[in-house]
Amino acid sequence: MAAKAKWNKKKDQDGELSFEIDQDTIKKGLNTAFQRVRKTLNVPGFRKGKVPRVVFDQMYGEAALYQDALNDVLPEAYSNAVKEADIKPVGQPQISVESMEEDQPWAIKATVAVEPEVQLGQFQKLEVKKQDTSVSDQDVEDELQKLQKQQAELVLKEEGKSEKGDTVVIDYQGTIDGKEFDGGSAENYSLELGSNAFIPGFEDQLIGHQSGDDVDVKVTFPENYQSKELAGKEAHFQTKIHEIKAKELPKLDDDFAKDVDEDVDTLDELKTKIRQRLEDQRKQKAEDAVEEEAVNKAIENATFEKIPQAMIDQDVQNQVDQFLGTMQRQGINPQMYYQMTGTTEEDIKKRFAKDSEKRVKTNLLLEAIVKQEDIKVTKEERDQEVKDLASEYGMEEKAVRGALNDEMLDHDIAIKKAVEMITDSAVQK
Repeated sequence: MAAKAKWNKKKDQDGELSFEIDQDTIKKGLNTAFQRVRKTLNVPGFRKGKVPRVVFDQMYGEAALYQDALNDVLPEAYSNAVKEADIKPVGQPQISVESMEEDQPWAIKATVAVEPEVQLGQFQKLEVKKQDTSVSDQDVEDELQKLQKQQAELVLKEEGKSEKGDTVVIDYQGTIDGKEFDGGSAENYSLELGSNAFIPGFEDQLIGHQSGDDVDVKVTFPENYQSKELAGKEAHFQTKIHEIKAKELPKLDDDFAKDVDEDVDTLDELKTKIRQRLEDQRKQKAEDAVEEEAVNKAIENATFEKIPQAMIDQDVQNQVDQFLGTMQRQGINPQMYYQMTGTTEEDIKKRFAKDSEKRVKTNLLLEAIVKQEDIKVTKEERDQEVKDLASEYGMEEKAVRGALNDEMLDHDIAIKKAVEMITDSAVQK
C-alpha cells in the first residue's frame, strides 16, 4: 500500500503527489510478475514454466521484474495515496519513478490536476422571476383544435385550386442541367402543401393549381444540403398533379371526445383533462425555470478556482457518450448517426463544449453544498431511487441495483437534495 503521501500544489490546480510503495507490496508485485514471466521462459535443465525464482534472479536479476511489478501495484498504491492526501484528481496522472532501490520502499511522484475549491456565496432564498402557470380557456380551445386537426380526414377535392394545407398526389421528375439525378423522381407521391417536407420553394409552386395540371417547378438546393453533389444546384421538376385532397375537420362533440380519449365520455370531460395536462406541464416548466435561474445565481455568487482543462474534456466526453448511448438504445449506432446527419464525433464534441464549463461549475457548486451542509442519504431514499430508475428505464430493480453501488447512489441523491435546497427556498418576485 502507499504510505507517506504528500501533496504539493504547484500552479492553479496542478501539483505533485509524492508517495512510497512499501516492501510488502513490492514483494507481492514481484511474485505476481515472476509467475507471469516464468510461463514464457526456456531455461536449460528446467521444463518450460518451471524455473525456480532463485535461478531467475541469478540469471536475470530481480530488477528485471521491477517494471512489471510496478505496473501491477501502482494503481492501488496511487489510489491509496490520493485518499491519504485527501485530494480529488481529474484526468490521468503523469507518473515518474523517483527511486527503486533494492530492499527499500519505491518512491513515486504523480503530476496531476485536482478539482478546484469552491467558496460558496448565497445559495438560499435567492430572488427569481415569478412564473405564470395559469391556463386560460383559450389555451384549452387551442389544444382542442390541435386534436381536431390531427383527426382530420382527407377528402378528394373535385373542384377548385390547391391551397396551403391541402395534400396533392403527384408524379415528379427532377433534372439538373437536363440530367436526372438519384432520388429526384417519384410517382403518386402524397405531399402536404406547407409541411416543408421538400426543398424550400417546391411546395409553394404547387399552390393555386388544379387536378391534372402540369407544373414546372424550379428550385435551388440549399448550400448546406446533406447531399454535397446537389448542394447549391438549380433543379427543374416536371410535376403532374393527379389529385388534390382537403382536410375535413371532425365535429367537436362527445363522439369526438370519445374517439380521441377512451377514458372520457363527453367533450367537457375531455376539456377538463386537457386543462389538467396543461397545468401539469406549466408547473413542471415553471419548476425547471426556477431551478435553472436559482442555480445560475448560486453559481454567480460563488467563487471558483481555475477549472482544469481535464475536467472540461471529461465533461464533454461524458456528454458525447451519454448522447450516443441514447442513440444506441434507439437502434442507431454511432456510424449510422454520423452518416445520417453528415456529422462526426468532433462535431458533437464542439456542440457539447459550449456549455461544458457551466456544467462543471454546477456540479462543483452542488458538491460543495453537500459537503458544507453535511447532506446525508437514508436507506429508504436509496431504495426509492432504485425504484425510480428501474421505472424510468424499464429495467428490473435488481439489475439497477447491481449496476449502481451505494456510493454512486448516495452521490446522485445528495446532489438532488442540494438542488432542492436551492430551489425550494427561492423567492419568486
